[in-house]
Amino acid sequence: MVFNFNLSTFSAPTQKLGLAATLAMAIAGVSACGSGEQATDAGGESGETTEETAAATATPGEGIGVTPGYAVLEELIQTEIVNIGLERLGYTIESPKELEYATLHVDTANGGITYTSAHWETLHEEFYANSGGDEALERTGTYIANVLQGYKIDQATAEAYDITSLDQLQDPEIAALFDTDGDGKANLTGCNPGWGCELVIEHQLDEYGLRDTVQHDQGQYFALIADTITRYEQGEPVLYYTWTPLWVSGVLKDDEDVTWLEVPYTSLPEAQAEVTEEETSADGKNLGFAVDQQVILANQAFVDENPAATKFFELVEVPIGDVSVQNQLMQDGEDTPEQIRAHAEAWVADNQDLFDGWIEEALATQ
Repeated sequence: MVFNFNLSTFSAPTQKLGLAATLAMAIAGVSACGSGEQATDAGGESGETTEETAAATATPGEGIGVTPGYAVLEELIQTEIVNIGLERLGYTIESPKELEYATLHVDTANGGITYTSAHWETLHEEFYANSGGDEALERTGTYIANVLQGYKIDQATAEAYDITSLDQLQDPEIAALFDTDGDGKANLTGCNPGWGCELVIEHQLDEYGLRDTVQHDQGQYFALIADTITRYEQGEPVLYYTWTPLWVSGVLKDDEDVTWLEVPYTSLPEAQAEVTEEETSADGKNLGFAVDQQVILANQAFVDENPAATKFFELVEVPIGDVSVQNQLMQDGEDTPEQIRAHAEAWVADNQDLFDGWIEEALATQ
């Protein structure tokens, strides 16, 4: 089976350009002789590159196990791309662990997790500090740049009632437009407890005087957002928290189906108190959340002892649009670990020269 997916199909608000716009791969099954084996089985008959041969003869990770961690399944593609690189360097990849963000940070500091590619540099600052900070952890590179978070409503309601800012929900009549349970309050599809984003939402509900008119609905985010999309498809107003990269932006498209709400001014929890309005603004709108970077967070002892892996962590980078495309494939049913691994192999194959350059540079640190 061949998958051809074009990034223009699922545009993200701040898609970072520069890498190939198309991911393509023949996926005939995980056990087949695909690009993943070509990338990791140096010395085989798959026509490996010079860089792959070099990786086979210089394997700084030989005999060293690596345990990756992630918090939501949509982040596994990021993890698998890194895993492919570490395998090329000779490391043995153990089964990834799925943990809540706070636990993920603590476990990485303690060495139970070797690395995670799901650390948001600003949003997760409190988790970072509480887990030992610079003494126990190392933040490396910029894996995904310019990731956004914030609040969206449907375009039709925004235009009909001239709603542009979150604080307009102080008005009970405006808030009631988004009431789904009959209590008169707007129902905001919100953030899972333990993700970090819920702390920002709770802070802003107080700061902007919205406690009496807005209900922050929490639970399983992906079940809640599925219900939100259903309500939108039925022509009902919707109000929800979201982020990029995520498949939701491919289903509810910006400036066509939905629009970002601004906040009246920047106000964030204490751990992010130094963040400025400039740092929470994108495309001329103050979204209320820092325009963030996802970086690789690694155990400090591992970083100190593994310069090749650390160099690879610093170099690897994936455009935000590519992740959104892959997330849409997951939403369409390709969501098993084997299928996600195949997506990662497809991405590497489509960016082979760039990826090989990262491996070569990592090996040169030895």
